[in-house]
Amino acid sequence: MDHSVITVENLSKRYIIGHQRAPTDGVRHVIEAAVRSPFRWLRSRNQEKKAQREEFWALNDVSFDVKRGEVVGLIGGNGAGKSTILKILSRITEPTKGRIQLEGRSASLLEVGTGFHPELTGRENIFLNGAILGMSKEEIKRKFDEIVAFSEIEKFLDTPVKRYSSGMYVRLAFAVAAHLDPDILIVDEVLAVGDVTFQKKCLGKMQEAQARSRTVLFVSHNLSAVEAFCTRGIVLSKGRVVFDGPTKPAIQHYLDSLRGTRPPSYGDVIDLCAFGSRPDRYPPQLRTLRLYDETGRPLGGNLSAGAGMKATIHVELEQPAANVNAEISFLTLDGDRVCTASSAYEKCRDESRLSGSVVFRCEIPSLPLVAGDYKLNVGLYIGQTEADLVEDAARVAVSWSDYYGTGVAPMHGVFLLNNRWAVATAADMVLA
Repeated sequence: MDHSVITVENLSKRYIIGHQRAPTDGVRHVIEAAVRSPFRWLRSRNQEKKAQREEFWALNDVSFDVKRGEVVGLIGGNGAGKSTILKILSRITEPTKGRIQLEGRSASLLEVGTGFHPELTGRENIFLNGAILGMSKEEIKRKFDEIVAFSEIEKFLDTPVKRYSSGMYVRLAFAVAAHLDPDILIVDEVLAVGDVTFQKKCLGKMQEAQARSRTVLFVSHNLSAVEAFCTRGIVLSKGRVVFDGPTKPAIQHYLDSLRGTRPPSYGDVIDLCAFGSRPDRYPPQLRTLRLYDETGRPLGGNLSAGAGMKATIHVELEQPAANVNAEISFLTLDGDRVCTASSAYEKCRDESRLSGSVVFRCEIPSLPLVAGDYKLNVGLYIGQTEADLVEDAARVAVSWSDYYGTGVAPMHGVFLLNNRWAVATAADMVLA
């Protein structure tokens, strides 16, 4: 456990972003300017080229070591640099500065179907992908049945993979990578594509690797999986390491960073434009969240267990769109999603084209949650695509109530489950 198998020193990665400039002069004017004053024209052209090029540092002076047998989770928001690190470690891209060192055989699962040929069948791609990962033909033959059984694609083994769903792709890709039996396994967010059963199989495979003192580098936005599986967490923000330590404190550091210096809001009117937790790629289309109790009075952040609540979400659409939906997700303070209220679940939802200022109204007749504090995420979807997201937008403190009418306060779990019980003796059961 004391020997480092992954060494990252002062790693930086720069990308050049090009900006298109709309032409303002015709070809004739450009030629005339070049003939009349060639040196001035060349200088202006060079200045224009520089203005059209922007540097973006995806990673900036990142350093860390991973020891043999460690399972490390890379945590951070979108654009933090997680996938860039994995691509450099997998030698898909070269760093601009710094160095990396890997000891032992490594296998990477970064993007669905990486190394697959779409025209080849699943069977043929097992041999192709296995060879790319460094397996010999004899080794692939020996593990072929295990790979197929793990991937659960037996019926489609001789079908070209271009006809596979994304879930089938990722199952086959992970099955090949996992059976390489690498010293280092590098896994990106692709596990989110598989269903819950397959995700459990993948995590089980990674736990097997850990038990054999293999090293795993794991990127996921599923913080519960990171906490349950990883022994250490590295938090990235804007291409830099901002925390490196035990998993639970790392997750808490990341969750705290989403709020920044803003204290949790237990109020009834939340300005969603003021949040720094919105991913950079999203324009601020979510504007205001208002929370009310079941009678329509401002909620104020407190709600009795089992009571109803109402909410309105004000949206300013950047451009007209159809099939627009808003949602409110309830999460524990540890980040585990409990339930989601979405306009997409409404039977009589309006699927017509919307534009400009739109207000979504939500009514929850009963929120049967065990007493405690909960976070609310607010999301906006256009079609099936997430168009805006504000995490930890508000907090609701659920207080105890005599939900069951028995005076007994539920202390465990999250949901208050409606249930009825009867008691009978064994003799009564026989007579019945």
